[in-house]
Amino acid sequence: MISYILRRTIAAVILLLVVSAVTFAIFFLLPRLAGQTADQLAQQYIGKSPSKADIAAVKHNLGLDQPVYVQYWHFIKGIVAGADYNVGPTTVRCDAPCFGYSFKTHEAVWPQLTSRLPVTVSLAVGAAVLWVLSGVAIGVVSALKPRSFFDRASMGVALAGVSLPMFFTGNLALLLFTEQWPIFGTTYVPFTENPSQWANTLFPAWCSLALLYSAIYARLTRSGMLETMNEDFIRTARAKGLRERNVVVRHGLRAALTPIITVFGMDLGLLLGGALITEYVFSLHGIGEYAVKAITDNDLPPILGVTLLAAFFVVIANLLVDVLYAAADPRVRLS
Repeated sequence: MISYILRRTIAAVILLLVVSAVTFAIFFLLPRLAGQTADQLAQQYIGKSPSKADIAAVKHNLGLDQPVYVQYWHFIKGIVAGADYNVGPTTVRCDAPCFGYSFKTHEAVWPQLTSRLPVTVSLAVGAAVLWVLSGVAIGVVSALKPRSFFDRASMGVALAGVSLPMFFTGNLALLLFTEQWPIFGTTYVPFTENPSQWANTLFPAWCSLALLYSAIYARLTRSGMLETMNEDFIRTARAKGLRERNVVVRHGLRAALTPIITVFGMDLGLLLGGALITEYVFSLHGIGEYAVKAITDNDLPPILGVTLLAAFFVVIANLLVDVLYAAADPRVRLS
């Protein structure tokens, strides 16, 4: 078990390095391959009609006058050991993990990410609890009563939940529950300050986000349960006289949860990297909103930082899923 975890951890670290290299190349190498020079890239972060001296100074301060591989080495070194930045006559120390400074606001990227991370975590975890509980429960009941009214109605709602985009359901929730019927708040409050107000503010966003994902999980659970409940070991469990609840939960649902665990790890990892549309619709100052602003401003370091943070969460989520598989099924450790 320990050797399996070590192998998966080493593979996760290598994958993060590959993702960082590919992402860095997209932002800093592809523009040059497309014909954009370092002077043109530096000119985007200066006012109108800059002089050659101004362009040269900005290009040097941003490190754009160096080869791409040297820039990437400095970037990785900054994440691991920190970096020093020359700001005029002074030198600023950026402690590890250092993702650089914004080209627009000249603020360190990592403190901005960590200050916004609690908002994104609150949104992702709260919505995840809702969509897993509701999606799995609806899928189980639908599988136990196939072709019933509940089955057809729930799968119809699931189809609508998958089809409706977040900017529609989110704005609809805001219109109904914050303007038409002002039940929920609109200003985010941290959990440590007021837990009830924190939940009250985030509940419409949780429901809107959970509607999309719970629909997917309901369909996955239903299909998995329909297949599992016809297996021989289910008939054997019933023949032994086990209660139907134990047969469904301990045998049927447990066997059907394997693909759901995989999808859940991916979905939660992606959401922890920033739920862009949800945060933008509900005016939540999380990582997703930070990414939208950076993309609008063409600010490369924040975009790179958000991308790598999202990749980190996805890789860690997959690593945890692999460990859970190994704990549940010893055959996985041999793979």
